[in-house]
Amino acid sequence: EDSLSAHNMGIDLPPLPYAYDALEPKISKQTLTVHHDKHHAKYVTVAKGMIDGTDLAAKECKEILLEAHKAGNAGLFNNAAQAWNHEFYWNCMKPGGGGKPTGDLLAQIEKDFGSFEEFTKQFDTAGQTAFGSGWAWLSWDGSKLVVDKTIGAGNPMTDGKTPVLTMDVWEHAYYLDYQNLRPDYIKAFLDSLVNWDFVAAELAKVKK
Repeated sequence: EDSLSAHNMGIDLPPLPYAYDALEPKISKQTLTVHHDKHHAKYVTVAKGMIDGTDLAAKECKEILLEAHKAGNAGLFNNAAQAWNHEFYWNCMKPGGGGKPTGDLLAQIEKDFGSFEEFTKQFDTAGQTAFGSGWAWLSWDGSKLVVDKTIGAGNPMTDGKTPVLTMDVWEHAYYLDYQNLRPDYIKAFLDSLVNWDFVAAELAKVKK
């Protein structure tokens, strides 16, 4: 518990929650190594440099990105949000994941989208239509689950929503494995990678 609360302060680069080769063959060791150790690490380093010596240095990453957004500080927002988005994304995947969730999460998805298939259709579309670089999200808007897409570093928290699932559709998330075939990566994510246990736990927290 102590290490978790300490981890929430400031911006840092936690290790992946699995081995670098754990998601193969859907996401290669090479992709995870470059994505985590280079891209994610750079966002963290730049954001830390920008808040060093300021009041924000002791705040949680979520607070930092929200305050940067409110203040119109695009540089800090982009790096802090990308640090948060990536850490969340790693937790949204696991070896042998994907498929269909169960229990309260499935019931909530079916209630809010009509069916699990309709959710996957909307999530797939969000991922495919995020122009250029972006993210697909499943979020709680206060009363129901909704699918969103954001461009660049965008995060639904700036609209008052609480993310429970995200998928990175920046090219560096999939290009080494899928080249320009983003739809194939999205299918692999939904079929084989989503960590529904994590998503269910996030939903349970926000619905308390």
